[in-house]
Amino acid sequence: MCAAAASLVLVQHTLPGYQAGEFHDLFNGRDLTGWVNVNTDKDTWSVKDGMLICKGHPIGVMRTEKQYENFILHVEWMHMEPGGNSGVFAWSDAKPQESRLPNGVEVQMLELDWVNLHKVSGETPPLAYVHGELFGVGGVETTPDNPRGRRSKSVENRCKGRGEWNTYDVVAIDGVIKLSVNGKFVNGISRSTQKKGYLCLEWRARKSTSETSGLWSCRLASQPLNRRPR
Repeated sequence: MCAAAASLVLVQHTLPGYQAGEFHDLFNGRDLTGWVNVNTDKDTWSVKDGMLICKGHPIGVMRTEKQYENFILHVEWMHMEPGGNSGVFAWSDAKPQESRLPNGVEVQMLELDWVNLHKVSGETPPLAYVHGELFGVGGVETTPDNPRGRRSKSVENRCKGRGEWNTYDVVAIDGVIKLSVNGKFVNGISRSTQKKGYLCLEWRARKSTSETSGLWSCRLASQPLNRRPR
């Protein structure tokens, strides 16, 4: 299960050549208005007590009704099970591929124990996995600010574990994404080959037979960025 609640968030950003529009909520706290279920079950996503609930299976996404190009996205999220796996896809076409996930630029949201539960030949994967990695998927190419292969890793480990809130601020402009984790910018990519698309929410439960395998809570708001008139 995952959950999310939305609120209006006012964030001041100074970006040369751009002016920020008004923030507007992507989730109204009452129902799924503004969201489209792409390839999950009818009961995968629900709303309760002002929160967006996702039970985590089957693997898939829900997308925004509108597409976004240049924007600021504020997300607050929390895992409630060890090794939870979720993320936001920016600039996505929202068309599921063989993995059941679409293309775009993924903003990774893994619970800290993910690396301990996915050892390979006894080796623990690098912690970079769980602190806001950014990478293109489904044929979308990007240039990482802090390369770990094709992915970009955060320069500082700032995510909190299950039961604690995390805050992501995603600034996306003309193929460039900068990610702030819990109040500090620590990661980024540039030269994305896809620069406009839907925002998709993804969650994967570790146990597909469980109705309450995990909880992901977040507040979502987006703010369009427009070029300043010359």
